[in-house]
Amino acid sequence: MTAIDPIAAWHTEHVYFNQLLSLLRKQLDVFHQGDRPNYELMQDIVGYLRDYSDQYHHPREDVAFERLARRCPDMELVLARLHQEHRVIAHTGEVLLRMIEAILEDAIVPREQLESALATYLVYYGNHLAKEEEDVLPLAAKELGPLDWQAVKDAAPSGRDPVFGERSSERYRELRRQIALES
Repeated sequence: MTAIDPIAAWHTEHVYFNQLLSLLRKQLDVFHQGDRPNYELMQDIVGYLRDYSDQYHHPREDVAFERLARRCPDMELVLARLHQEHRVIAHTGEVLLRMIEAILEDAIVPREQLESALATYLVYYGNHLAKEEEDVLPLAAKELGPLDWQAVKDAAPSGRDPVFGERSSERYRELRRQIALES
């Protein structure tokens, strides 16, 4: 999140995450059609969301949630639930990533197990982002001030975004290509 406009940065990251979830959903559709999805692409998407989102984005949101809960006690339950969802998303993402990695190493993973893990991840993550966009971002824009945003910024180290950043990582070249094709 930038110091210039943290709400815009927060929203932009959500747009990026939704793009990735859309690509992942398309791989689920391929899977449902009985074809072989692009497991390498799926690995890149879930790996990125785990690494970037769980290490940089969610810790900052958690600080914003705590500060909002203090100012808006009527939102405390919603914010606590969103905070808990960060842990669920991290866990389901890790389980899904392990399954995908196992498949890429030629292990046999039951089709229903992968489908369930992928569907759970997509539903949780998509609903989570929608709730934040609808309820939390507008409230944060209204209630949080410069000191709050500084605390949010300080909650996680500054990290280069390896997919959407100015200097993206070579590792994610195919993922960036797929994103460009979808745009």
